[in-house]
Amino acid sequence: MDLLRVYEWIDVKTTLIFLCVFLLLSDYVRNKAPKNFPPGPWSLPIIGHLHHIDHAKIHLQLVKFAEKYGDVLSIRFFGLRIVMLNGYKRVKEMYVQQGDNLVDRPMLPIFYDIFGDKGLGSSSGYKWKHQRRFALSTLRNFGLGKKSLEPSIHLECTFLNEALSNEYGRAFDPRFLLNNSISNVICVLVFGHRFEYSDNDFQSLLNNINEAMYLEGSMCVQVYNMFPWLMRQVPGSHKKMFALWQEVIDFVQEKVNVHRVDYDPLNPRDYIDCFLAEMENLKDDTVAGFDVENLCICALDLFVAGTETTSTTLYWGLLYMIKYPEIQAKVQEEIDRVVGGSRQPSLSDRDTMPYTNAVIHEIQRFGNIVPLNLPRATVEDSQIGTYSIPKGTAVIGSLTSVLFDESEWETPHSFNPGHFLDAEGKFRKRDAFLPFSLGKRVCPGEQLARMELFLFFSSLLQRFTFSSPDGVEPSMDYKVGTTRCPLPYKLCAISR
Repeated sequence: MDLLRVYEWIDVKTTLIFLCVFLLLSDYVRNKAPKNFPPGPWSLPIIGHLHHIDHAKIHLQLVKFAEKYGDVLSIRFFGLRIVMLNGYKRVKEMYVQQGDNLVDRPMLPIFYDIFGDKGLGSSSGYKWKHQRRFALSTLRNFGLGKKSLEPSIHLECTFLNEALSNEYGRAFDPRFLLNNSISNVICVLVFGHRFEYSDNDFQSLLNNINEAMYLEGSMCVQVYNMFPWLMRQVPGSHKKMFALWQEVIDFVQEKVNVHRVDYDPLNPRDYIDCFLAEMENLKDDTVAGFDVENLCICALDLFVAGTETTSTTLYWGLLYMIKYPEIQAKVQEEIDRVVGGSRQPSLSDRDTMPYTNAVIHEIQRFGNIVPLNLPRATVEDSQIGTYSIPKGTAVIGSLTSVLFDESEWETPHSFNPGHFLDAEGKFRKRDAFLPFSLGKRVCPGEQLARMELFLFFSSLLQRFTFSSPDGVEPSMDYKVGTTRCPLPYKLCAISR
């Protein structure tokens, strides 16, 4: 009997050893660096560089890695071996000169399980080209990037100013008001209507989006991408993220269903109506993605992208204004001089308000809203400098390394509107200002975001002076997920 137990123990031990060796070998084969691949930190089997990474400061750590390994390096995270590009010159070289080769998306398991290969953000190839072209042309028809959209933004500015006035100078967190007001602009274009600030269900939905995007940067998500078959079975923050995104998808699905009931092809009201019409026009081209499921994800992409980054930029902007009251005062002096108080600031004022324009650009640069950029994938075998990059490799051009490039910015680690002003105080463009990224997959909402940031920011500072509550020092602490966002804070909005 004792001998039998020994044999059983040996069998168990042998099996465990076999499994460990198998996992190590399979990981080595699957993740072995290709020949002449960019260098990177020493990695461990299975987990790659997970032990090197502090997720709260991952964007800063990757810039530090570049100091040691060069402006092209490799790292394993998100379950992939990723090529990181650092610095303005290297990012521009790849995203522009090899732009056609960097238009695909790598398929990360967790996002595939949520969104599939659908939408504007996750799709690649033929489907992505059709969907991006259609989205841009449709939104332009509804005023995207045109002066005809300005009255809609002005109206939302008015509602936001009224909401802030109703706080009567008391301390409050402006995050959800900013989210709601910015979101309403894209909601009118996509869904055909805005949402009241008193709509608790919509406020909850926006909160779900914020939380889901934060959780996208969590450790559980990285582990999920390494072992999706295992993580699908166990609890963790990834499960919460799934639930949050499902609520957002259900919200969009409901909007699509309502549109399908009262849809009039002769009178399209918004993006959804135009997509439904295109479904009829291209019903024989099944690869282009004009179907109801893809409509839901495309509408979700526009809704989320048109809300999160711009509202987070404004959230940083107000924080910087209470941190640097002397800058706030100079913006207000320029607004008073150019616009006055009897009308709202207009896009036509932007050229005569160089300091305000410079401050907005510095908010975007210093706020560093999307610090890592979204990953792209090579369409074919490539060459980056002296390194060989196989087809399908994930590539990320670090926006942190561009927006804080010491060879491009005079004082990159200080909040300095002078970065965007010449010696005569006139506004100057900077080549390394790339908060919307660069190349074929540059943010499709760049024109809308630029309009919104100028009109909302100048309107807010025309009406209010912002300050910290008494005895409270503004904190520049932040959290990093897909976006980099300030920790919640309160301010006082004093009517001018």
